[in-house]
Amino acid sequence: MAEKKVAKESLTKEALQSELENLKKEQMNLRFQHSAGQLPKTHVIRQTRRKIARVKTQLNAAKK
Repeated sequence: MAEKKVAKESLTKEALQSELENLKKEQMNLRFQHSAGQLPKTHVIRQTRRKIARVKTQLNAAKK
């Protein structure tokens, strides 16, 4: 897990923006699947939401 954290911290602002965009698209698709009853692993929604929060936190820390 430490390796993933170091890799995420070294991403540029543009890379973080694109990662955030991809995660938001994934979250939207997961919501659609969940509402249609096609999502067997509902915990993935929470994991994606937390990933988005982590990326947003890194973007805000980069602003300072």
